[in-house]
Amino acid sequence: MIGRIAGRLDFRGTDHVLIDVGGVGYIVHVSERTLAALPGVGEAAALYTDLLVREDLLQLFGFTSLVEKEWHRLLMSVQGIGAKASMAILGTLGPDGVSRAIALGDWASVKAAPGVGPKIAQRVVNELKDKAPAVMAMGATPGPAAPTLASDDPLIEPAAPPAIRNDGAQAEALSALGNLGYAPGEAASAVAQAAGDDPAADTPALIRAALRLLAPKG
Repeated sequence: MIGRIAGRLDFRGTDHVLIDVGGVGYIVHVSERTLAALPGVGEAAALYTDLLVREDLLQLFGFTSLVEKEWHRLLMSVQGIGAKASMAILGTLGPDGVSRAIALGDWASVKAAPGVGPKIAQRVVNELKDKAPAVMAMGATPGPAAPTLASDDPLIEPAAPPAIRNDGAQAEALSALGNLGYAPGEAASAVAQAAGDDPAADTPALIRAALRLLAPKG
C-alpha cells in the first residue's frame, strides 16, 4: 500500500497530477479542491494517498490531510459511492464540510456534489453519521510536510508549497465536550453547526458556541 507521496510536481491535469519521486513518476488522482491547494509545476508537493486495486486497474488518489483520506475511505464503503463520487463530494465540500454535513444529517449538501443523487446522499448520511465524531477528532493531526528537494537539481529551484494542515479546532472542541460528558454524536453535531456558523472560530469560541447549542431549551 502506498500511503504517502512526496516529491516534485511535474504535471497538473484537470483531475490528476504527476509527482516525481526519485526519478519515478506517480499519477495521483485528486479533487478540484486538492488540485487548487497544490503548488506549481516544478515545486515540491506531498499528498497522503489511497491505492485502488482492481483486476485491470491500479489508481492512486491523493489527499491533503488524513481526515480527507479517511472520509474517502468511508465514503467508498457506502453502496453506490465509487471513487469518482467520493472525490466529487470531497471536492465540493472539503473534508471539514463533509464532517459537518454528515454530523448534522445534511444530505442536501452531499447531494450538491456532481453525480450524487438524493437517495445516495441520504444513504451516505445515514450510514456514516455515527462515524463522524471519530473522523472529526482526527482533525488535530498535521498534514504532510513538504519534501526537501536537492539544491543541485538542474531542473528546478527548491521551493516549499503552502502548508497543508488542519487547524484542529473542531477536534479539540469535540474532545473537550466529550470530557464534559456529552455523547459523541450530539457533541459532533453541535461542533459542526458552530463551525458552520463561524468558520474562523478558534477552539474556545467553538466550545462556547457548541455549549449554547447543547444547553436545554425552554
